[in-house]
Amino acid sequence: MLTDFDLSRFMRMAIAEATHALSEGEVPIGAIIVNEGRVVGKGHNQREKLVDPTAHAEIIAITAAANFLNDWRLTDCHLFVTKEPCVMCAGAIVNARIPFVYYGLSDFQAGCCGSLYQLCREPRFNHQSVVIGGILQDECQKLLSDFFKLKRETN
Repeated sequence: MLTDFDLSRFMRMAIAEATHALSEGEVPIGAIIVNEGRVVGKGHNQREKLVDPTAHAEIIAITAAANFLNDWRLTDCHLFVTKEPCVMCAGAIVNARIPFVYYGLSDFQAGCCGSLYQLCREPRFNHQSVVIGGILQDECQKLLSDFFKLKRETN
């Protein structure tokens, strides 16, 4: 089981990934995947850069972790993401069989891990994840707020 220290440490790594997205002009969302205490996958939003609507931080991190572990089943992994996953990412989490999801900021418009829908805990699926939100929420919120404030000022 992860300690509070681990939760903060790994979420700060996801925030660092979100900061990479911010520096690239992307919506600042970052994700990392941890297996046995080590980071095996990481990603940040790259939709604009890759011109790909599926290039979300979670999808990129899941792909990286699966490649690193040489297994699409991420059954011993923990996902840390700065914003609650959307429907596409929640579906990928379920399909990858990730047992633990930790996020910073809830998304009441598109979140599918508890806010709008709860796909990761849907009992009709073969796999469910434990989902814990609100980890370093203020820091995750600040990144997004700063990004959208800057966007409004430049438009």
